[in-house]
Amino acid sequence: MKDTFVNESIMSDEVREHLKENRIDHMKYLPDMEALDSDVMDQVVSMMNAYDYHRYTEQDVRRALEKENRGPEEFAALLSPAALPFLEEMAQKAQEETRRHFGNSVYLFTPLYIANYCENYCIYCGFNCHNKIRRAQLNEAEIEEEMQAIAKTGLQEILILTGESRKKSTVEYIGKACQIARKYFKVIGLEVYPMNSDEYRYLHECGADYVTVFQETYDSDKYETLHLAGHKRIFPYRINAQERALKGGMRGVGFGALLGLSDFRKDAYATGIHAWLLQRKYPHAEIAFSCPRLRPIINNDKINPMDVHEAQLLQVVTAYRLLLPFAGITVSTRECARVRDNLACIAATKISAGVSTGVGSHAAEMEDQGDEQFEISDSRTVEEVYRDLENLGQQPVMNDYVYV
Repeated sequence: MKDTFVNESIMSDEVREHLKENRIDHMKYLPDMEALDSDVMDQVVSMMNAYDYHRYTEQDVRRALEKENRGPEEFAALLSPAALPFLEEMAQKAQEETRRHFGNSVYLFTPLYIANYCENYCIYCGFNCHNKIRRAQLNEAEIEEEMQAIAKTGLQEILILTGESRKKSTVEYIGKACQIARKYFKVIGLEVYPMNSDEYRYLHECGADYVTVFQETYDSDKYETLHLAGHKRIFPYRINAQERALKGGMRGVGFGALLGLSDFRKDAYATGIHAWLLQRKYPHAEIAFSCPRLRPIINNDKINPMDVHEAQLLQVVTAYRLLLPFAGITVSTRECARVRDNLACIAATKISAGVSTGVGSHAAEMEDQGDEQFEISDSRTVEEVYRDLENLGQQPVMNDYVYV
């Protein structure tokens, strides 16, 4: 894969000098970071490093497809180049597994960005601290106004997002957003900066149900070159976030690599193994995958989202389903309507609708305050997504979780 990113040679002299003077070891925890007594990260990285997808053959793929219960070895074969001629069969088997565990249900939700301030320098992300975009943060009244507008569409699940700034988006601020959301929604997810287990426990008490953390890439060397500053630079703290969230009481955790940042096959393999290991360690946990591909961002035309093509995306999604048949799979509006509808009929169980990745974009009375994190490809409304799923023979579901 060709390198699609800006590099330090085109930074301003001021930024480059600052980074050089303040660079921290990406493998060492900072003082405020909780370190778990867990070997999950070591297992994931070791298995990923040992994964040689070129050694798998047509016979290996056939054996993997014939098995009823699949583990890491079968998963590795299904992600290999040898599996590409078997995509139709993989899709059929993935659809069978999806129907067995989820019927034809597809859950709908929408993300709500309540802030886009960020303290990290991730060179592929539109929110990074050196990108000159409009920054904004919603106050409590504005958060409630946005949530009221979303709730009127009929949605009962919301995903709350912030940029990764502890100073601007404090744990207490995010907790208040969860408390407000509980008035309008049955299911509340979080996609915010990684936290310690006691902070996840506090947010769960405020109403949060699940946490999604994108590792971005599991290649620690590549990770270091992409995350130049900020707390996100600390590779092990991020990779252990889901386990800390489960220790903090969250009932569900989501996993994802940003396909296209590094070797997508190894990243997809590591993502699946990460989820597989934690599911065995915490059998009660609800496991979910997100499958984002790289998208263009503001002020960076070097990003090329086509390094991972639709066939490879289908391969990754179906391989996830065949490894963990009961896991949720989300496909975001990074993908176009055609791709999302197709995947929803095969393996995906959740898609977003009525999406904006900007801050303050849902309430008609509120002026759009902050720039978007990335460009979306599917701008359909909730009503349009609902109708299109029904026309495909799917059953759109707003919520299936009841608090007692």
